[in-house]
Order: sequence, then structure tokens, then C-alpha cells
Amino acid sequence: MGNAVRYHSRTEIPEKYKWDLQKMYESDAAWEQKFEEMKRRLPELKEYEGKLASSAKTLLEALQLKDYLLEHILRLYNYAHMSSDQDTANSTYQGLVDRAMGLYVQFGAAISYMTPELLAIPDETLEQYLQQPELSLYRHAIEQVTRLKAHVLSKEEEALLAQAGEIALAPNNIYNMLNNADLQFPNVHDEEGKEIPLTKGNFVPLQQSPDREVRKEVFHTFYERYKNYNNTFAAMLNAAVKRTVFNARVRKYSSALEAALDEDNIPVEVYSNLLETVEKYLPQMHRYIRLRKQLLGVDELHMYDIYTSMVKDVDLVIPYEEAKEKVVEGLQPLGEEYLQVVRKAYESRWIDVYETPGKRGGAYSSGTYGTAPYILLNQMDNLDSMFTLAHEMGHSVHSYYSRATQPFVYSDYTIFVAEVASTTNESLLIHHLLEQTNDRQLKMYLLNHYLDQFKGTVFRQTMFAEFEKLIHAHVEAGGSLTAEILNQFYLELNQKYYGPDMVSDPLIAVEWSRIPHFYNNFYVYKYATGFSAATALAQGILQKGEHAVAAYLQFLKSGGSAYSIQLLQRAGVDMTSTQPIAAALDVFTDILDQMEALMEE
Repeated sequence: MGNAVRYHSRTEIPEKYKWDLQKMYESDAAWEQKFEEMKRRLPELKEYEGKLASSAKTLLEALQLKDYLLEHILRLYNYAHMSSDQDTANSTYQGLVDRAMGLYVQFGAAISYMTPELLAIPDETLEQYLQQPELSLYRHAIEQVTRLKAHVLSKEEEALLAQAGEIALAPNNIYNMLNNADLQFPNVHDEEGKEIPLTKGNFVPLQQSPDREVRKEVFHTFYERYKNYNNTFAAMLNAAVKRTVFNARVRKYSSALEAALDEDNIPVEVYSNLLETVEKYLPQMHRYIRLRKQLLGVDELHMYDIYTSMVKDVDLVIPYEEAKEKVVEGLQPLGEEYLQVVRKAYESRWIDVYETPGKRGGAYSSGTYGTAPYILLNQMDNLDSMFTLAHEMGHSVHSYYSRATQPFVYSDYTIFVAEVASTTNESLLIHHLLEQTNDRQLKMYLLNHYLDQFKGTVFRQTMFAEFEKLIHAHVEAGGSLTAEILNQFYLELNQKYYGPDMVSDPLIAVEWSRIPHFYNNFYVYKYATGFSAATALAQGILQKGEHAVAAYLQFLKSGGSAYSIQLLQRAGVDMTSTQPIAAALDVFTDILDQMEALMEE
């Protein structure tokens, strides 16, 4: 297991390992100045109310003003949330986050008239306006609005919903404070019996320990603490799901699932196809569990045995600097243009590397138009940390290209395609590492990692997706999500996905309470579909070379200029079909075959 150097405060960390947020704002005072400007200018949007249909010139001016204000409000929010994530207990930046979010809600209220007014413009008139060169830029953006005509409310109703937006975010905000700032864990013991702090950042690395007693203690300590707050977490998730169901009903959708997918113009069948296809491959997942049990040599396989390597006597320690170079090597097939952006990320302080007390756990890529696509890490000097770097770099290069190539209105992309870029990087990296070794043990170790990627990204995320479908359907049928109901749903799914050879420890029933993605409804399925699309794209890049790379880079540069399904189809992957999911799971089956063959050597 990797064991990165531990820092007790950010002041101890060399500057080159900390992101440079001053590129967004030189100081908090500069942030305040821009905040006041945006607050002062928000009323300008109201000057266009009731006038959008009057002329193409007026419509263009209103849209340009909206874009300008939104661009800067998003920058205000990103600076605030990333500053807060450096130390989630810092009340100053908590305040900035709250104010930025409040400003965003006010912005939403200020533009709430725009959609109803756009929809009221006769189709012939709107088409005439869109013939104007400058306004034609907004054709796809306007089409995204008019496409949802049946689900848009009156001007007054839209304004009311926008004003309630800040209240509606309460479950998310309370969850983040409890989970990231207030929830503390007792110390646990490492392999040498020494007491060490348990954090959300080191939970998974400690679950990877070769010492089973360490894994068991960490598992029970971690989830017992979540169990202590079982009812509180249930109340928060119940409120979040009810909010989602309410919004879907108000907007005349048949279900919360349909409403969530329609935002990206994704057919509900894509979600259903994922659940059904993965269920057909659950026997292969259960085969993986049997293989894990056999290689670990245990009489009973427990949930605290799921993260540790199945391959003994391989302990890869990969310091951050080495990980950086290996990522560059693995991404060579994407060409020099792509690699130049990766090197720029390393050299320009886009990345916040090490864990410190209070720092937000996990990893992400963030930023907005006009800023660097920053990366937050919690480096642990192991294989997982190297793949996390490759993963988040995929997001950030995608963001870099989108923002550099597209105008602001199309500079963002949907989460549906976001996970493609990140996972393509991971697929290329694992392929490179496997090619570079003839060592049987190391190859088995890497195959183990590849299997675990499938387990975590396709099977586990699909289990999460099925959990989300269940809990929303339960509320839609008039039920309430109590701790007992949530625990029951989750435990039953855990047993279904991991199969009869896994002991589903009772404490795993509360695992749902540590998953922040459930507060962003119907989000996690995109990891599984993205992994499937990425598997196809990576194979194309490796097999077809420059032609496939050119199509892929064009996909990265397209931002949100077309619908997600269309963008992937142009890159060569059709996610309305079950084929990419089945093909990815066939690769999983093939890796199992390779692993079993190596065992017999």
C-alpha cells in the first residue's frame, strides 16, 4: 500500500504541489470586488423582461448579458468552493461559498422570465431571428430550451421555483457539512500496531492493506461512525429525493428518472439498457468474487476484503513525481498535442496534491470558463493514486479543450460525456503498464487492478444506479425513506451484485450514507456508460492510430455544441445501443480468463 508523506498543514507543502487559485482572483478582496459588481449588475437582466420577442438585436443583447454574468458568477463560486475545500472547517470560505451560491440563485430568479418568453416567440419569428449571424451562434442553445417546451412553467411559476432554489439546496449543504467537516473518526491501527488517524481520504487505501486485521478494524470503525448518524443521513437523503420528485412532477414528467435524463436529451432506455445488460453479466461479477476469495485464501470473503489486492507480494509504491511521468508515458497514443496540455497542468500549478487536516476527501476536476481546469487530489503514492491522476487529468484536458475551442455558451459538457474522457485515460494507462512487463506477479497485479476498475466503475456504479431508481420509485409511490428502508434496499442490492460467495456484512447496509453522488440525482449511471464508451474509444485509438485520435480530439473540443449522444456517435460510439456495454463487459470476462490462465502457470 502506498504511504505518501503526511502534512499537518498547507503551509508545510511546497508551492509546486498546491494549486494556484490566485490566477482566478489575486485575493479575497478582488473576489469581493467582482462579487459586488455582479450583484450590482444583476438588475440589468430585468430590463429585457417582456422584450425578448421584440427584435433579434434585443434577444442577442439579453443572451450576451446573461452569459457575461453567468461566466463571472461561476468563477466566483469556483474560487469560493475550491478555497473552502482546502480546509472545510474554514468559516470564512464557507461564507463565500454560501454567498456565491446565493448570488447564483438570484441570477436564476433574474433570468426566470427568459425561457417562458423564448417559448412564446412564434417558431417562424424565432427562425427569422436565428438567421442573423451573431444570433445564429445560439441556435443549439435555444433548441435545447424549445425542446423542453412541454415541461416549462409560466413566467410566475418559474420565478417562484427559482427563488426557492436556495432552500432546495439545504439537504446537499447539510450533508456536505456533516460528512466533510463535522464527522470525525476514531484512530485505528496500522500494520505495525501504531495508532493512526482514520479519515475519508485514507479509508480506501487502508482497506487495501494486506493485513486483514487492519482492514477489518478500519471497516468496522468507519461504518460504525456512519451508523451512529443513520437516521440523520436518512432524513437528508429523503429530503433530497422528495425535492427531485417534486420538481419532476411540477414539470409534468412521468418520473424523476425521465426528468433527470431529459436534461441531457438521453432516452430512458439508455438507463434501462445499462441495468439490464449489467444484470446479464452478474454471473461474471460473481465469478470475479470467487476468484478473489480463492486468491486471498480465505474461508469467508467479507466486504473489507474487496479493495485489497488479490495478488500477494506486490507492493507498488509510486511517488507522485513518478506517477506524473508514467501517466505521460501511458497517454503517448493520444499524441503530442494532448501531452502538451498534460505537461502544462504539471508545470502551471493546476493540481492540489496532498491531503491535510480538513481538506475535502476524494478527487475532482473543477474550474470554469477563463480559469485553469484545476485538479484536487489526496495523493497516497500507490497505484490507485496514479490512476486517479490519469482520471482527473482526462477531465481537465477535456475542459481545457472545450473552453479553448468553444464560446462560453458551449464551453461546458454534460457529465454523460465527461466520464468518457477520464476513463479513456485510465484504459490507455493500464494497457501501457501491461505491455511494459513480463513479470507474472506484476502482470497479475495489474490485471487485478483492471478487474477492480470494472468492478468499481461498471458493476458498483450500476448498483448505485439501481439503488437510486429504487429509492425514487419508493417516494413516487408515496413512501418515505427511513433509515430502515434505505438500509434494506442497499443490503439486498449488495447481496445481488456481489453474489453468494461474499459475506454482506451488516454494516455495509449503511454505505449509501457516505456516497455524495446520491444528492445529484441519477448521476452515477454515467460512470458506467462512460466507462463502456471509453473502452471502445481506447481500443480504437490503439488499433487505428491517428484517424481515431483525430476524431477523439475533435470530440474533446466539441464541448456542449451538440447533444451528448450525437457527440459520442461522431466519435464512433452509439450509446443508444447495448453493444458498448456488452463489449466492455466482454473485456471484463477476457481479463478474468487471463487471470485464471496466469494462476495455472
